[in-house]
Amino acid sequence: MEFVLHVLNSISNVVWGPAMLVLLIGTGVYLTIGLRFYTFRHIFTAFHFLRKGGGASAEKGELSPFNALMTALAGTIGTGSIVGVATAILAGGPGALFWMWCTALVGMATKFAEILLAVHYREITPTGNIVGGAMYFIRNGLGKKWQWLGTAFACFAAITCFGTGNAVQSNAIAGVLLEALHIPPWVTALVLFILAAAVILGGLRRIGNVAGRIVPVMVFIYIVAALIILVLYIEQVPAMLMLVIEQAFNPTAATGGFAGATVMMAIRYGMARGVFANEAGLGSGPIAHATASSTPVRQATMGMLDVFITTMIVCSMTGFAILVTGQWTVQGVQGASLTAQAFEVALPGVGSLIVAFSLVMFAFSTTLGWCVYGERSAIYLFGDKVLRPFRVLYTLMVPVGALVQLDLVWVLADIFNALMAVPNLIGVLLLSPVVFRLVREAEAKGIR
Repeated sequence: MEFVLHVLNSISNVVWGPAMLVLLIGTGVYLTIGLRFYTFRHIFTAFHFLRKGGGASAEKGELSPFNALMTALAGTIGTGSIVGVATAILAGGPGALFWMWCTALVGMATKFAEILLAVHYREITPTGNIVGGAMYFIRNGLGKKWQWLGTAFACFAAITCFGTGNAVQSNAIAGVLLEALHIPPWVTALVLFILAAAVILGGLRRIGNVAGRIVPVMVFIYIVAALIILVLYIEQVPAMLMLVIEQAFNPTAATGGFAGATVMMAIRYGMARGVFANEAGLGSGPIAHATASSTPVRQATMGMLDVFITTMIVCSMTGFAILVTGQWTVQGVQGASLTAQAFEVALPGVGSLIVAFSLVMFAFSTTLGWCVYGERSAIYLFGDKVLRPFRVLYTLMVPVGALVQLDLVWVLADIFNALMAVPNLIGVLLLSPVVFRLVREAEAKGIR
C-alpha cells in the first residue's frame, strides 16, 4: 500500500505541477484580457445581482439564480478555505496569500466563462432535468467530434465527487468532532447519514434550498469571528498587510517554527491552494449554475462572485487570523490545527470551537454541492434513469468516509480533480470567441 501511495503521490505532484498552474493561470489571464477586464468593470453589478437574488428572468431553470450560486459556493467553500490557506502559509510564507489573491483575480474570468458556456449550451432531459457544464458545452459547442472530451470530463467528475466531495469531507468532519468534542466517529457517521439522506434524497431543489440557507449563515459567522480577531489585533494589521506584500517578492526568512521559503515557493503554494480553494478552471461549479433560471451573461456575472467570496473574503480571513496572531511561526502546528490555534489565541474558550463548527459546516455543504456535480455528470453518461440510484449510492458513501482511513482516496481525489480541469479548459479556450461575442452583445443591450 505504501508503494501505491508513493506512486499516486508522484502522479499527483505531476498533474498539479507547474504545467497545470501555468494552464490555469494562463487561461485566466487570456480571458481577463479578452473580456476587456469585464470581471473588474462589473464587480459591483455582480453584487447588485446578488443583493437582488439574481433578478427576475423568464428563463427556465430548476434553481433560482441565488440558490444556484449558493449551491456552487457550497461545493467550493470547503476545507480548502481553512486547511488549504494554513498549508499555503506554512509552505510558502505570508507572501503565498498575495499570490492566492492574484489567482482569484484572474480566476474570476475563468469562472465567468465556464458559467456562461454552461448556461448557454445547457439542455433539458426527457424527464425535465436541466443539465449543463463542461460535458455539454464541449459536445454542443464544439460538435460531436469533440464529444469524447466531454465524456472524459463527466467520467472524471463522477469519480471525483465520491472522493473530493463526499468521503474526504465526511472524514474531515469526523476528525474535527473527535478532536474538538470527543465525539466517536460512528456517532458522526450516523448523524451525517441521516442529514445527508434528508437533503440529498429530496432532490436538487431541496439541496438548493438548504444551500441557500446554510451557506450565507456559515460564511457570516466565520467572517464575523475573523473580523473580531482583526479588531482585537488592529495595531498589527498594517504591519501584517505589508508583510504579505513584501514577502510575496522577497524570500521569506526562517523565523520561530517557520523554516523559511523562497519567492517561487510562495508563488507555487499560493497559486496552487488558491485554485484548489476556488476551483476556477476545474469545471465543477458551472454544473450547478447551469440549473439556474437566468440568462448566460447575468448568471455568469453573479457566479464569478463564487471565486471572489471564496478566496478574497473567506480565505483572506483565515490567512489574516493566522498572520496577525503570529501563530504561523509556532513550531509543530499544521493545517486545521494552525487555524484553530490562531482563533483560540485571540478568542480563548470559543475560537477553536468556531473553527471546528465552520469546518463541519463547510465540509457538509461541500458534500451537498458535489452531489449536484456528480449526479449531472452521471445523467450525461447514463441518462435520467441513473439519477435516483446515484443519489442513494452517494448518500451511502457519506458514513463510509467518516469511518475509514482515506489516504488513498485523498490522493486519487486530487488526481481526478486535476484531470477534470484539462477537458474543461480546452473547451473554454476553444469556445472563448463565443464568450466574447455573447458578452459584447449583452453589454450593447445593457447588463440587466
